[in-house]
Amino acid sequence: MAVHPLWEKYPDIRQDLIETKKVMEKSVKIRNKDITQALQLFFEAGGKLLRPAYFLLFSKFGEEVSEKKAHRMAASLEILHVATLIHDDIIDDSPMRRSLPSIQASYGQDIAVYTGDFLFTVYFHLLSTSTKDFKTIEMNAHSMKRILVGELDQMNLRYNTEITMKQYFQHIKGKTAQLFEFACYEGAHFAGCSKRLQLTAKRVGYNIGMAFQIMDDVLDYKSTETDMQKPVFEDMKNGYYTLPLILAMEKNHDAFVPYLEKRTELSDKDIKEVQELIVETKGLERAEAIAERFTDKALAGIQKLPACEERDILYDVTSTLLKRKN
Repeated sequence: MAVHPLWEKYPDIRQDLIETKKVMEKSVKIRNKDITQALQLFFEAGGKLLRPAYFLLFSKFGEEVSEKKAHRMAASLEILHVATLIHDDIIDDSPMRRSLPSIQASYGQDIAVYTGDFLFTVYFHLLSTSTKDFKTIEMNAHSMKRILVGELDQMNLRYNTEITMKQYFQHIKGKTAQLFEFACYEGAHFAGCSKRLQLTAKRVGYNIGMAFQIMDDVLDYKSTETDMQKPVFEDMKNGYYTLPLILAMEKNHDAFVPYLEKRTELSDKDIKEVQELIVETKGLERAEAIAERFTDKALAGIQKLPACEERDILYDVTSTLLKRKN
């Protein structure tokens, strides 16, 4: 069973992620063979398994834990992430994900909704069979709520040409940073680490998540569909205005409004002209600088962790991930 090449340098965590994927694939087997196969193909299509990896790495900083339970907890985090991606694709009417047809493109929106809902039940089943700690279950429920509120915040800002950087940060904090933050925090909590280390893990995860989403939004304006393994410029077409565009509009708001008012009618020529405007107003450059600040905070937090192999892996992976080109 393959995992992303990112993990080839780290044989122990790579093996943990292989075991995590086995749990995921087994957990989605249902009578509907088409959906089972679609989900298993999705899992095999090149996702980096970042959230389970961060959970597993932080779980090494405390007491020795049950590998079986750790793999189930890690799998639950990725299952939750995939459920949100499926629902995102429904809302955006996205035709592809990870270079494959999306669930909703293949089977229709009704099946996709139920598939996403099914994965939420899988997530809670894996969680409930991995821990009897009420605090852990409560944290998971709270985290899931914050993720969904972040999604609702984003939808509320759709097609809003007056969106501010503060509003953008607020919704990506829930939409993306929350699950990174929680994966790191839950890993440290699961292993019985000190409260201080748990809070450090939480801050590290938050900064990773913020930097990751900002870089994703930057790359949406710089990359091809082949690079990203999903449609590019999709956020702008769907009325989700991200940091490069927000920062560019701060410099020359009136230049962008005629394009954005076209909404879904934006042509390829329009998109190219918007790209050029964002470059001219240094929207990409300024967004990358902000992502770098979050990256630096994440790496500084990692350096505060106890010296061990896992700390070195965390530093190396985070540095590579947040300075990626695709």
